[in-house]
Amino acid sequence: MLDEGGLPLELPEPARAQLVLAGAAWEDEPRAEAHLRAAVALAPDALAVQLGAYKFYLYRHRLEDALPHAAVIMAMAARRLQLPHDWRDVAPHHAAFDQIEPWPRLFLQALIGTGYALARLGRLDEGREALAKAASLDPLDRFGAGHLTKVIERGGVDEED
Repeated sequence: MLDEGGLPLELPEPARAQLVLAGAAWEDEPRAEAHLRAAVALAPDALAVQLGAYKFYLYRHRLEDALPHAAVIMAMAARRLQLPHDWRDVAPHHAAFDQIEPWPRLFLQALIGTGYALARLGRLDEGREALAKAASLDPLDRFGAGHLTKVIERGGVDEED
């Protein structure tokens, strides 16, 4: 099974069931998180589980908890694209970052999410570094790394604020 962007979302039925329960319990954070943790325990290598965990923590502004899932997602994408293990070593020629293909897009989004989370956690230099790498891979700034970098440089103030 693929999502709308062409990424594989196959996972064992018990893990899928836990993700469904987590979604149904969204308003009850402890219950939703318990189902999410169960899904991760059942299928830690499933992209759908890692995406679910990453988004759960990111949307709840639990950025420290989101970071490990973003790292796993980047590692999955890096393996699929045969990128260098360390995101700092990835260069534009390593993948079709300018084509908005599913795996390069996923890598960029996880890298930008990492930079955002690090910056929000006060780890500004690390956040800037991740966002700068993403901006170098996406010079047209389709995913907003350059924009986020400018917001950080303005002390967190967006131009539209």
